[in-house]
Amino acid sequence: MFNPNEIKSEKCISLETYRKNNNSVKTPVWFIVKNNLIYVVTRSKTGKVKRLQNNLKVKFATCTARGKITGKWISGTAKIITDDQTKEIVKLRDKKYGFMAKIAKFFSKSKGEFFGFSIKID
Repeated sequence: MFNPNEIKSEKCISLETYRKNNNSVKTPVWFIVKNNLIYVVTRSKTGKVKRLQNNLKVKFATCTARGKITGKWISGTAKIITDDQTKEIVKLRDKKYGFMAKIAKFFSKSKGEFFGFSIKID
């Protein structure tokens, strides 16, 4: 069985979410592993948020920053987290990704507020 701690030191995962017509969309994202769950923070006006609001089923695999898959695909279920949990994950993300996280925060402000979700392995 897959343990999220196995990928804790990786930089990116390719997150596969699903449109209403069930077509998949893959997006490389930063992530945090905590308490055997994978956490992702994005902005509220992104496509992946819209897709997650329609379908919480996801797949992910480790990847490069450009999305080239480097690991095996794992199925999971996303769960939208609270604002307080999102703030905590943003702090952990900032610690993991350092200066790059600050740059990303600055350039992504126009895409809405932070939106966090966890992924539990199926």
